[in-house]
Amino acid sequence: MSYLAQFTTARQAARTEDKRQAAQLAEARRAERLDTIREFIQLTQQGIRLAEDRYEASDWSSGCTPEWLAAARGLIERLWICERMILVLVGPELHRLAWDHAGAVNHVLWEDLGDPEAAWDHLRGPMNTFLDAAHGKLG
Repeated sequence: MSYLAQFTTARQAARTEDKRQAAQLAEARRAERLDTIREFIQLTQQGIRLAEDRYEASDWSSGCTPEWLAAARGLIERLWICERMILVLVGPELHRLAWDHAGAVNHVLWEDLGDPEAAWDHLRGPMNTFLDAAHGKLG
């Protein structure tokens, strides 16, 4: 084979390998973003369940047991960390919506909104906006 043919073949093989590696990296990053968004959704759902537990108590104050308080504090810590990871891995647009949604969950955990329906009304907008945007990012 001539030098030119060998050079062209080697160059084409290198390009093919570069494209394969770029596609592999892109897929790994997408999977990482998906995992982070999934974790965020799970944490917000756990926060909503904790808030529901407090609203189901005989009164707002009695729902704040030491066990509930420890669970809520631990959850909120993990939620805020995950929210910041969305900024790092996904970008500022989805992060702003994640921050709004996490803030709404935080609010219903610590502030008495009167009844569970008022809490859901407070959560519904930020939750749906975040979920729609996450679907757009990953779809």
